[in-house]
Amino acid sequence: MDIRAYNRKAWDHEVESGSPWTIPASHETIEAARRGEWQVGLTEQKRVPHEWFPALEGIDLLALACGGGQQAPIFAAAGANVTVLDNSPRQLEREREVAEREGLSIKPVEGDMRDLSMFEGESFDLIFHPVSNVFVPEVRPVWKEAFRVLRHGGTLLAGFMNPVFYLFDMDKAEQGALEVAYKLPYADSEHPEVMKKMMEKNWPLEHSHSLDDQLGGQVEAGFHLIGFFEDTHRNLIISEYTPTYIATRALKP
Repeated sequence: MDIRAYNRKAWDHEVESGSPWTIPASHETIEAARRGEWQVGLTEQKRVPHEWFPALEGIDLLALACGGGQQAPIFAAAGANVTVLDNSPRQLEREREVAEREGLSIKPVEGDMRDLSMFEGESFDLIFHPVSNVFVPEVRPVWKEAFRVLRHGGTLLAGFMNPVFYLFDMDKAEQGALEVAYKLPYADSEHPEVMKKMMEKNWPLEHSHSLDDQLGGQVEAGFHLIGFFEDTHRNLIISEYTPTYIATRALKP
């Protein structure tokens, strides 16, 4: 199965159905960013510390697998030269909508987060990569490509899922019960009953990735990890027991 092609259509459907991850930033949010008042998330609830960012004015920033018109327009309003790469044409349309509405310059690029060959090496000062690598089967290529296109001294800010999340039956978790149901690494596509349900609802297919691939993969690519925090889901019983998200700050030396 072509996971990328399926997930492209699934995320286009998420836009049509009004998923909260597809709702563009408001005019008021953009105006605040122009004044230097902004916050963004790599994960669901916590905001990224401002000290994790370089000064945004004039930098070249890649919003990686980050369409939807949420974070990228904030960066553009704060003065960055923003390129957004995303697999979903409709998510990129959200970027265009906000850019046109607010008079911002944002370059949308459709592509696969594992293949940044459309960009020359050392093209960006900052890569902002919120939780999205669950939608590709392999994550180490993401880190290798991110390292290649960052300039020396550049920063990678990434959010991703704690793999323990995928141990549990999510249908039961949503009903307030935790039951270990799956081995790791997990992929929706390897469980026919799960995949059938996901595809009937046009939901994107997800994959767990080990901490060895998420954290070790960044180190293997050449990054120096210098920042870390954990976060939780809203309204899921699993968050009463363990963090479900991880965010990292890494530098290309």
